Amino acid sequence: MTPSIPTATYRVQLRDGLDFDALESRLGYIAQLGISHLYLSPIFTAGSGSTHGYDITDPSQIDPVLGGLDSFRALAKSAHDMGLGIILDIVPNHTAFSTENPWLADVLRRGPSSRYAPHFDIDWQAGPLVLPWLPEPFEKMLADGAFSISDGMWRMGDLAIPLAEDTEDCDLRAVHQAQHWRLVHSDLDRDGITHRRFFNVTGLIGMRVEDPRVFTETHALIFDLVRQGLVQGLRVDHIDGLVDPAGYLQHLAQELPDTPIWVEKILVRDETLPDAWPTAGTTGYEAARLIARMLTDGDGLQNLDDSWRRVTGNDHSFHAELTQSKTDILDNELAAERRQLADMAADACVGSTMAQPGPESLREAVTALLIAMPRYRSYVFDGQASDDDRALIAQVADQAAQGLRSDTVLRMLQAIICAPDFEAQHAFVTRFQQVSGALLAKSQEDTAGFRWTRFLAANEVGAEPDEATVIASEATRFLASASPSGMVLTSTHDTKRSEDSRMRLVAISHLPQDFDALLADAAKLPCASHVTPDWQWYLLQSALAIHGAEDAGDRLAQHMEKAMREAKLTSFWTNPDENAEAAAAAFGHAVIDRWQARPPKPLQRLIARAQSLSLSQLLFKMVMPGFPDIYRGSEDQFLALTDPDNRRAVNWDHLAALPQGADFGATKARWTRDLLQLRHQETRFLQRADAQVQITSGRVAITRDLGGRCLLAQWSGDVTADLSGQQIMSFRADDGSQVGLAWMQS
Repeated sequence: MTPSIPTATYRVQLRDGLDFDALESRLGYIAQLGISHLYLSPIFTAGSGSTHGYDITDPSQIDPVLGGLDSFRALAKSAHDMGLGIILDIVPNHTAFSTENPWLADVLRRGPSSRYAPHFDIDWQAGPLVLPWLPEPFEKMLADGAFSISDGMWRMGDLAIPLAEDTEDCDLRAVHQAQHWRLVHSDLDRDGITHRRFFNVTGLIGMRVEDPRVFTETHALIFDLVRQGLVQGLRVDHIDGLVDPAGYLQHLAQELPDTPIWVEKILVRDETLPDAWPTAGTTGYEAARLIARMLTDGDGLQNLDDSWRRVTGNDHSFHAELTQSKTDILDNELAAERRQLADMAADACVGSTMAQPGPESLREAVTALLIAMPRYRSYVFDGQASDDDRALIAQVADQAAQGLRSDTVLRMLQAIICAPDFEAQHAFVTRFQQVSGALLAKSQEDTAGFRWTRFLAANEVGAEPDEATVIASEATRFLASASPSGMVLTSTHDTKRSEDSRMRLVAISHLPQDFDALLADAAKLPCASHVTPDWQWYLLQSALAIHGAEDAGDRLAQHMEKAMREAKLTSFWTNPDENAEAAAAAFGHAVIDRWQARPPKPLQRLIARAQSLSLSQLLFKMVMPGFPDIYRGSEDQFLALTDPDNRRAVNWDHLAALPQGADFGATKARWTRDLLQLRHQETRFLQRADAQVQITSGRVAITRDLGGRCLLAQWSGDVTADLSGQQIMSFRADDGSQVGLAWMQS
């Protein structure tokens, strides 16, 4: 095993008051917890006011807001002195589409002749670079005198855009027409942009790291930090956005041959990492999915399904909901990408003897293929499709052909995707693979997941809402194939619900009658009549997930606003239904206030069950093949909803004092510390991938054979049974459910 593989990582979200100096002051606490590596959010210079760092403006500089290079060096030295390595989150796919980006500013001034023009994924054949930054149409703003020119810049309020070097000071309209860019109304970002973006985020522009010079210049500082011994590992953000993920990872491994690399890759259902990828593993979303499925009660879930369909009237399958969501996203959020793909398909079909398609036939075929893609993407590059990719594309094409009046154009595109021949075909295949991932992410996680809301514990990043349970043999096979060097996560800055919130939702599959009782009670509130049944169902789950957290009522209200807009049914980010959102907020406050004033018995039983499930989740995470990733603050009870709620600043002083407390958070903190200590002692955790799962009515367990003796992690809902084995730690919840870790004879 490579020595630099962590025994446990601690994910830290920098910014929002936490810079390098502030983090350095907390290293003692993190080291004492039993962590081997810090795992940092992006540290490179980002846009003004960035709260997350993924909107990088200058990849060649460590952000001065965080303390710059000198402060990072000091942090790395202190970490090293305490036995902590550092893993960096890097973002090769995109940078900020902003004048704060110095490379982009040069492109705005010099156009295609800029030395940085090849760095950005811009379609110059479509004309000047479109800047959809105007709050009103250009002509209206021009007539209103909103624009001016001075010091070589086009100015609009606080915005200053570089003018071409040979610009003459004349009529503003003529000056605008002479630029390498075009200012347009922000509405045109729906279908008028000319750059590749991250998903539908127009403010992030794609980088062409497949170009060796671009790769070198965007990664030079990363390489320096690793080679100087300041960084011991890398996490690659959104690997599926790249032209050639395998080639990128191979180049990265060549530059840093002894550095472990993890990839943010969402594996769908039974998908596995491609063999050609030289990585230590994924960031672990598939592990979080497995744990939740293991702990979900199948019989209770069926009861929930019956209640949900009766209460909401929803008779759709998740597949049907996802298909409709994909259609909606292509018609709206990704309309620009589909239009571009249809145009690229037309160029790819030139000279074909199979068909002579028109624009609508191409649009129809592209749409059908995108909707039928069941995972993020295929990996055809340089004309080479693997057998697995050919089989996947054939499956997609067969499904896409159903219902079409003619599949001739579709079959032509299928042939091109499998074996692109000339430049236009390669370009089409590349962009198709990039867009298919964006479509699945936006339609499943960010749309269908807020529409099909039967059981929110399964509406998670990397999870399948219609596959919320798992049988023991499938779980055992998963663990048998797991990499000892892969991450195992339960919470991140991107998960839809935090780990303890998710277990509260899992608890309703154990006690569906208690959730039904809470729903019926909440429906009696006077304000409930202003909220539709489907949103009542969603809100009650969300209220359960966050009840007892600080500012729960306000946070629930903010979350409901986001949820209703992400669902894109009656309220939208561009056209919100403020009355419906206000009604949901009032209902949420009323529910939380009612529960805080006098917690009903069903609520108490659900929370008690959730506590034993949360500790079971922690146990399984610690003993599964791979290594645990602890999201900052989740060593305490961590109740949070979708971002930005799960990115709130943590109280470090509270965390440091936790193990001395007597509440559930203190118990979880002690278990976290003790389990990490056990992992340090039992180094065989890092060398063996064998594990057995048992799932029966009222009992879930993982057994690890560590050579000579077995470690048994188990949850039991049987209040009359004793836990097996020589107990290392155990917990009995107020409802009688139990969780424990024990040594057993092999």
